[in-house]
Amino acid sequence: MMLPYTDVQLPQKQPALRRIWKYPVLEHYVRLIILVSSVNIAWLIYGLTDGGWFTASHVDLASLSNAVIGNFFIAVIVRQQYTINLLFRLATLAPVTWPLAVRWHLGKVYHHGGLHSGSAVNGTLWFFLFSGGLIYQHHENAAEISTVTLWSTVIINALLVIMIAMAMPTIRRKFHNAFEATHRFAGWFILILFWIQTVSLAKNIKPTDDIWTTVLQTPACWLLGIMTFSILLPWLRLRKVPVRIDTPSKHVALLKFDYGVTPFAGSSMAISRSPLMEWHHFANVPSPTESGYRLTVSRAGDWTGRLIDDKPSHLWVKGIPTAGVANIEVLFKRVVYIATGSGIGPCLPHLLAQKLPMLLVWSTRDPRKTYGDKLVDEILAAQPDAIIWDTDKDGKPDMVHLAYAAYQSFDAEAVICISNQKLTRQVVFGMESRGIPAFGAIWDS
Repeated sequence: MMLPYTDVQLPQKQPALRRIWKYPVLEHYVRLIILVSSVNIAWLIYGLTDGGWFTASHVDLASLSNAVIGNFFIAVIVRQQYTINLLFRLATLAPVTWPLAVRWHLGKVYHHGGLHSGSAVNGTLWFFLFSGGLIYQHHENAAEISTVTLWSTVIINALLVIMIAMAMPTIRRKFHNAFEATHRFAGWFILILFWIQTVSLAKNIKPTDDIWTTVLQTPACWLLGIMTFSILLPWLRLRKVPVRIDTPSKHVALLKFDYGVTPFAGSSMAISRSPLMEWHHFANVPSPTESGYRLTVSRAGDWTGRLIDDKPSHLWVKGIPTAGVANIEVLFKRVVYIATGSGIGPCLPHLLAQKLPMLLVWSTRDPRKTYGDKLVDEILAAQPDAIIWDTDKDGKPDMVHLAYAAYQSFDAEAVICISNQKLTRQVVFGMESRGIPAFGAIWDS
C-alpha cells in the first residue's frame, strides 16, 4: 500500500513554551538525571547543616560512604533485567481509559536509564568528596585511616575517572568496544575494591569489632551484597547455544534459536561470540506457533558483518529476555509503527502478536531482495494494509511527514519509531512538538 502523504498538511508546532519540553535536551531521561541530582544536593545541604558531617576536627566518613554506595546501588539495580521488566510491567498496567497525557508520560518508562546515569554521576561526585574527607581526616590524625583504605580509595578514583571519560558521548560512539570493555572490567574491579574499602573503613571506625560484626552492622555492606548478586545474576545464565543463520542478502542475517527459551513479544536478548569482550542486543521475534525465537541482524559494523559472512553455528547468550521500548504499545488504543531497514525486526513480534490495532510504515531498500520473500510475506500476512516504501524505487521519504499522514489516516493515539538514532529523534520530536505522543529508543545503554 502506498500513502500519498504529499496531500497531507503537517500541523503547526506547539507554542515555544510547550514545545521546549519535547526537545531531547529536556526529555524524560534528562529530567530523571535532574531529579536524582536535586535529591543528592538536598542531602548534601542536610549534611552541611543539621547533619554535622563536616567540622574542623571531624569528617563523617561513614555518612559520605553511605551516600556513595546508595547512589551506585540505584545505578546498578535500575539496570538489572528483572528491574527493567518490573518497571515496564508497572507502567503498562494503566488502562487505555486513563487520560492520554498520563499514558503518554507512562510510555516514557524506557527513559529509566536517566536514573542509572544520574545516580552513577552523583555517586562519583560523592566519592570524590569522600576521598577529600578521607585525606583530610588522615592528615589531621583525627582517626586512624589504614593503608588499605587509602590505597583502595585512590585506585577507585582513578578507575572512575577512566570510566567517566570513556562514557562521554563522542568517545563512546567512536570507541564503543573500548567503552564496553572498560565499563565491564573496571566496573568489576571497582566493585571488589568497594568491598575492600567499605569493610576496611568500618574497621577503622570501630577497630574492636570482629569482621562479621563489622559487615552485618554496616548498611553499605548490605547494599554491596545486593549489587554483587545483581551483577552476577545474568552471568549465571550464560550459555553457548546452537543457532541457524539464513542470509537472504549480504545486508541481512536471520537468526533462529531454539534452546528451550521462548521470550515474550517485544523483548530483547544479548548475544556474543566472545562473552568477556562484547555483547550486542537484538529484538526477539517469537513465533505464535513455534518454540524458540528469531533475530534480525543488519550489516552495521565489523561485528555484524562477520556474523553475516561467517555464519557461526553457536553463539553465547546470557540473562533473561528484557522488555524493550515498543512494549508501551498497550497503553494506547491504536498505534502507528514507523520502521526503517532492519528496524522491522523489533516491530515484527508486535505485528504478529496483534495486541491492539496497529499500522506499519516501513521504509527500506528493495524489501524482497534485501529480506527475502518469506519475511515480507509474513509481514504482509500480519499487516495487509502496511505501507512499505521501497527506497530503491521511490527514493527516501520525509519520514516525519509520512508518520503524520499514517497517524492521521489510521486515527492512531501514538507513534512508535524503530530506526537509527538520527531519524528516530527527528520523528519523535516531529510528532511530539505537534502534540502527538511518540516513542523511540534513546541509545543510553
